Amino acid sequence: MTTNTLTAAPVTDAAALTGKRRIAFASYVDENYLPGFLTLLRSLALSNPSVCEDFVVLYDDLRPGSIAKIRALHPRIVLQRVNDTHYDAYKKGDQDNYLVRKAYFILDVFRIREYDTVITLDTDMVVLGDLRELLELREGLAAVPQFFYGQHKLNSGLLVIQREYLSDAFCAKLDQCGRSGDYELDKHDQGILNAVLDGDFVRLDPRYNFVKRRLSGDLPVPDDTAILHFTGRHKPWQGGEAGYSQAEDKWREYELSDAAFQAAYLESSGGLHHDLVVHFGTPHVQRTGDVEVARKVAAAHIANGDYQDAVDILESVRIPLDEAWPHEVLGHALMSVSRYEEAKARLLLATAAPNRAATAYARLAQMAWVHGDTTEALRYATAGITVDPTHRPSRLWAQRAAAVPSQERGSAEDQLAHVAFYMDRQGNAGDKLLPETVRLAFGPDTTSRRWHSVHAHRLFDEAALERVNARRGLVIGGGGLFIPDTMPNGNSAWQWNVPDALLNRIDVPIAVFAVGFNAFDGQSYRANRFRESLLQLVERSAFFGLRNHGSIEKVRAMLPARLHDKVRFQPCPTTVMRQLVAGWQDPAERDDTILINAAYDRAGLRFGHDYAYFLAQMAEAVRDLGKLAEVKCVAHSLDDEKIAFDLRREHGISMPVIPMYDFENDEIRDLYARTKLVIGMRGHAGMIPFGVGTPIISLISHPKMAYFLRDIGRPEWGVSVHDRHLAARLVERAKDLLADHTKTVADVHGRQQELWKVTEANAADLRVILGS
Repeated sequence: MTTNTLTAAPVTDAAALTGKRRIAFASYVDENYLPGFLTLLRSLALSNPSVCEDFVVLYDDLRPGSIAKIRALHPRIVLQRVNDTHYDAYKKGDQDNYLVRKAYFILDVFRIREYDTVITLDTDMVVLGDLRELLELREGLAAVPQFFYGQHKLNSGLLVIQREYLSDAFCAKLDQCGRSGDYELDKHDQGILNAVLDGDFVRLDPRYNFVKRRLSGDLPVPDDTAILHFTGRHKPWQGGEAGYSQAEDKWREYELSDAAFQAAYLESSGGLHHDLVVHFGTPHVQRTGDVEVARKVAAAHIANGDYQDAVDILESVRIPLDEAWPHEVLGHALMSVSRYEEAKARLLLATAAPNRAATAYARLAQMAWVHGDTTEALRYATAGITVDPTHRPSRLWAQRAAAVPSQERGSAEDQLAHVAFYMDRQGNAGDKLLPETVRLAFGPDTTSRRWHSVHAHRLFDEAALERVNARRGLVIGGGGLFIPDTMPNGNSAWQWNVPDALLNRIDVPIAVFAVGFNAFDGQSYRANRFRESLLQLVERSAFFGLRNHGSIEKVRAMLPARLHDKVRFQPCPTTVMRQLVAGWQDPAERDDTILINAAYDRAGLRFGHDYAYFLAQMAEAVRDLGKLAEVKCVAHSLDDEKIAFDLRREHGISMPVIPMYDFENDEIRDLYARTKLVIGMRGHAGMIPFGVGTPIISLISHPKMAYFLRDIGRPEWGVSVHDRHLAARLVERAKDLLADHTKTVADVHGRQQELWKVTEANAADLRVILGS
């Protein structure tokens, strides 16, 4: 089998592990062209309000005040000084002017190594339309051919440069050409590049670099123009040029003050990027006290996991009593930082408005449930359904509140308390299976005779503390409990809603068992609260086991060195399922099927700008995999069915859908044990089938998938959802695994045996710790 390049990546380098493309815009800016660049930034935001990528500013002489103006217009500015030695080496004759300097300095773009795709924009451009097509480009060096100089040459004002050109090898070619002087200046700014490429570039539609000279005679700008380029000596901010008034009017639409620009962005329709809403909305609110904008900024903070910032922005303005939506968002933010009484007051105000009442009632039901008051939770959830019978969150909270808790059947002294996320009916199948599987690692009896359930999302109060301290010990796990936003709270900033004071009063042994650090690539824990809670948890624990070495390294980085050795490896028990289930028998025969799973929670973090590409590649893969076995979609949650819908709609491919979210635990294990191969994106769409002896290929959109494959020594069983040859790699690896299926299954069993040895060794320690 071929070895995936993931093996070369540092174990905790999330971007390298997921293969997610890092994209940046880039421009060369000096003081003379600063007015043009500021207008370019405004036009980019207003024309593409959902786009917020890094913007690399190449410069050599910008003043601090100019840099401040630039930063005010974009939250992700990356300043990079250009290399004067390149300009000196390439300089021809007396061509020592801005355009020529820019031409040589812009070649520094090819020395950028931090990104996979770089899109250059000249400072005399204005963005008028959607740039999505450019962001989705994945191969080659793309540009618009020169309008006046033939199709074999490009105009370098707009370049879309992929990783293979952002390399030392390509830079060496540029340097050699520049120093030899074997090129023409071609209107100053593309001679070296055209000489090196010699026509070998991806040709873009002219609307992405529509040069002003095409509008001579005061012609109107075509409606489909995406980028208008004011080539020539006379720039709009310098007074313009006769014969181009309609083009210059387009430019002046974006010549706005900061206040006018911020207001214009915040009034834009469509999906606004949360980073831009925060960046432009915060000063707008500070200046105006605008409640509606404060609500938008707070909602953006919530989407980004910055709950305290959401509280702060809304508490900085006066919200009228009858403004329901801001009260509802503030209530959401307050409950997310565990200021529950204040949250309740705000949410009750929000119930007065019919269009916000159902959401407000659902949040009130959630808070009541968190506090253990199922009667009040059901009352609020029912009120939400009464307002809107289609409101799914209200229905979910009504189901949870109406559920009858299992009755304790054993005596307290014979039980272990178990903190876990206990999944609802029709919830994520992997999370549904997890609590039982954790318990199997401690013995065959998973019932309430031996276990006392503590739902991680419920507030751990005095009564809960008393119940836990009456047991033999406390087990916390499994699953990715170290994630900040699944059920946010201000007490711990991870999934277990436990205040420090109560955590420190637990006087029975604590065992953290197979917990994962589940932050996505691009997601972080921004508050110190998580670190403080984590520190206390590690100090209080008698056993602290994490389910992969990536999580171990992430957690150790947050702890003092004295606690590093306390953090140990404990594989997820789902990965050793065959060893845990009493009387387990491997299937005598397997169904001739390949099961595919895709996940859609936090889709932006999973796919970036590559979802259309991923879907097209999966369509190709499903067609080819269908020649090997019947291909079916296995849905761990309702949202996972989206891949089947999208493949049918976009590519005419139909797949049967298996609703695993409706399965009982035995059915989940049985289905995965009987198939020949599972290609899964969810963590437990890899770990569960592996645990029952079935070969897997992971669709990697989260670091934890790569962490697991590294731990079992099979990184080649993973393919990034961003892989340039995703379909081909999936089919190739499926063929490899299926060619000698018996041998592959034996390999899975061998890998599993190594994890079982670790689990057995830990079990011996746990028996001593927990006295069983």
